[in-house]
Amino acid sequence: MRKTDCVVIGAGIAGMTAAIYLKRSNVDCVIVEKSAPGGVMNRTSQIDNYPGYTESDGVNLAMNVYKQITDLEVPYVFGAVSKIELVGNKKIVKTDSEDIETKTIIIASGRVPRELGLEHEKALSGRGISWCAICDGAFYKDKEVAIVGGGNGAFEEAVYLASIASKVYMIYDSKRVRADKILQDKVESLKNVEAVRDNPIKELINENNKLGGLILEDGRKLDVEGLFIFIGYDPLLVCVKELDIERDSNYLVVDKQMRTSVKGIYACGDVIKKDVYQLTTAVGEASIAATFVKKELDMEKV
Repeated sequence: MRKTDCVVIGAGIAGMTAAIYLKRSNVDCVIVEKSAPGGVMNRTSQIDNYPGYTESDGVNLAMNVYKQITDLEVPYVFGAVSKIELVGNKKIVKTDSEDIETKTIIIASGRVPRELGLEHEKALSGRGISWCAICDGAFYKDKEVAIVGGGNGAFEEAVYLASIASKVYMIYDSKRVRADKILQDKVESLKNVEAVRDNPIKELINENNKLGGLILEDGRKLDVEGLFIFIGYDPLLVCVKELDIERDSNYLVVDKQMRTSVKGIYACGDVIKKDVYQLTTAVGEASIAATFVKKELDMEKV
């Protein structure tokens, strides 16, 4: 069994930042991630509010951070964490590739996008329905698409898709729009974007296992070939399902040092209960978590 001082669960911006701070503090650590590094950054077509980057896309920023952890020789374990077992002062992180014994843990597993809950939604995933415009937008060049959502993410992707698709329908509840005014104004200025307000999707049309259009609540049909869903996220916390750990609306509750209610387990990024979910806040939380992990480990040596 592999042994280490700290296991970081998740390789998004929070997890990789925590690993950088840990390694530079001479803490033996391991990152566990079930997919490519980057997390939510890989779903972002444009980043222009991250200090030092006047313009970047999420994938390039993710790869820059990943290069830092590889340069520091932080071990990267590919695998999904199924369970955390508490054994005395030790913790066993169980993954589908190997088990790891550790003294401390930083949970930075991020969030997963919500679904609409409509018939055929799962069957049409990857066959016309997507939760990532930067991943799949190119498939809809000069075609008609729709976006569901009223937050910054939805409006940012509308701007991106408008540069590719012939027509973009923005479907949202006008009473629940959360996007910044500057983004709303930008989308409204785009000639090939049509706002569809207060008329939600009632039905997904499945034509030979591909999306063949949408039926709205009032019966209107939209002949779109692509649907992009941006209606929020849920924290990815399978790893703590059997732990007695404090949560709020299923998000982990942490103190100012990023400690959870279980000694030796910290959390940062999109899995914690907070007011602002941004790359910059995740980076700050990760640096705090790593700093106090280091302090906890040093205290054990005294």
